[in-house]
Amino acid sequence: MTAAFPPRPSRTNVMATRHVVSAGHYLAAHAGFMVLEAGGNAVDAGVTTGIALNVLESQMCCFSGVAPTIVYIAETNEVVTIDGLGGWPQAASCEYFIERGHKVVPEGILQTVIPAACDAWVTLLERWGTISFADAAQAAIRFARDGFPMHPQMSARVKEQEIDFRGIPQNEAIYLPGGRAPEPGEIFFQKDLGKTLQFLVDEEKKAVATGGRRAGLEAVRRAFYRGDIAQTIVKFHKENGGLLSADDMANYRVRAEPAPMVKFRDVEVYGCGPWCQGPMLLQEMTLLNGIDLEAMGHNTTSYIHTVTEAVKLAAADREAYYGDPLFVDVPLDTLLSTEYADQRRKLIRPDAAWPQMPKAGEVEIGGVRRTGSTSRVPATALRQVPGLDTTYACVIDRHGNAFSTTPSDGVMRRSPIIPGTGLCPSGRGNQSRVDPKHPASIQPGKRPRLTPNPAFALRPGKMVMPFGTPGGDEQTQAMLQSFLNMVVFGADPQTAIEAPRFASCSFPNSFSPHTDRPGVLRLEPEISKTVAKELAAKGHTIEWIDPAEWPQAGMCAIQKDVKQGVIWGAADRRRTGYAVGW
Repeated sequence: MTAAFPPRPSRTNVMATRHVVSAGHYLAAHAGFMVLEAGGNAVDAGVTTGIALNVLESQMCCFSGVAPTIVYIAETNEVVTIDGLGGWPQAASCEYFIERGHKVVPEGILQTVIPAACDAWVTLLERWGTISFADAAQAAIRFARDGFPMHPQMSARVKEQEIDFRGIPQNEAIYLPGGRAPEPGEIFFQKDLGKTLQFLVDEEKKAVATGGRRAGLEAVRRAFYRGDIAQTIVKFHKENGGLLSADDMANYRVRAEPAPMVKFRDVEVYGCGPWCQGPMLLQEMTLLNGIDLEAMGHNTTSYIHTVTEAVKLAAADREAYYGDPLFVDVPLDTLLSTEYADQRRKLIRPDAAWPQMPKAGEVEIGGVRRTGSTSRVPATALRQVPGLDTTYACVIDRHGNAFSTTPSDGVMRRSPIIPGTGLCPSGRGNQSRVDPKHPASIQPGKRPRLTPNPAFALRPGKMVMPFGTPGGDEQTQAMLQSFLNMVVFGADPQTAIEAPRFASCSFPNSFSPHTDRPGVLRLEPEISKTVAKELAAKGHTIEWIDPAEWPQAGMCAIQKDVKQGVIWGAADRRRTGYAVGW
């Protein structure tokens, strides 16, 4: 380990031998831990943690939002993704928005796609869980009904978004009680959301009485997507210019898919498919796999420069090729191949930074060689809107199973909460493009290209590690740096996560209006000023990150030493996350 790492992390690793939960909020981690203590497995605990986060961090994720998830089953050595991402309503299209004068997806109800998190949680419990929905939702219902102390970061976030809450009565009633944002330590209630979750529990209990556990879980799904909740959501959309229909809701199901994988040295790294930015992390790793990073030293000029240039190359391919593979022919095998990485790596110049995002690589699609096109919007061309946010949770249980999830979609840019429900259906449509030629364009049923991307790493017979973070376009960069800190430089998880980070902005932002900041490289203040000057000399435009700035990525990770049987849990000091274990 080099001197660039903190000599001692501000928190200790949570070391255990049975099970560990690490999550974006400490109360959610504790809720998941209680399920493990009661005999539940990683999926039971992960779903419990996720639903609790839907309440405890509702400004960043929602029970009617998204919940992309990776599950690792130790007994079969199987890694599966659940997309947890809804598609566009059947009434939506690029033409629909263009005809109404929109060049980008507008804020408000029109950015809504089909809610997915509910079906993700139910499907996970069906396939791999052992507990009921009632058990998984118990803690969340208590937090919503009885309230919880508002954390300082949540209070600050609500104050920052106050302008978006005002003018929407149901949003104001929840987030601005008494006409103002709650202060840190004040008890925060979400009684309508608690009633919605309790209604689903009651529907489950009726079905369990006659049909058993699976019938109960199906009753939860039916009530949300076909029953009273669906009818309330659809009625509100119909009356307020939204596009969601009863058929959109009724026909929705999450998709389970094998997880794409690349090898970094002797570690297998798994991500989600190109319906999100998950393959970008994998591409970054293939690009860096052929470089002697140890010789550069941690967070030296050459190291930061090289990692940043690899990020730009991967981002170029994300912009040119990533999209819902049910609608777009994504050349993923090529993009993740060693041969492709070997060619692209040659574009990393040790002496000079790309002044902007490079061109995408040349690939073969449908027997034709082509280079994907990319579009940019200068940062000064449109109003800058703060990036929206997300949370994260991971679990390892006593059986060695692992769970990695990145729930998202709180109250997003003036998206209305459905009165009486506490639910704000997914506003993730703001990551799609109003451009029929773009791979992330709007089409009926098509999934937006998601930023949340949980990950999982496996060193067969030696190490198991779920990891991830919120943070928009910074996600894959924080995940990459924390991973390299552990695998290349030998840091323990907590030290690796707390180490100073950097982030490139030299590619289009995933959130509407997709502005671009060519050449900008942001550094945390612990990084050497000398290194910053040397990076600037290579052509990077340096910005310093204010430690109090929101949002920043908030990494969580759990690493199990398979041989010793010790589980290391870690969570980022930059946010409200904590790890709990025994």
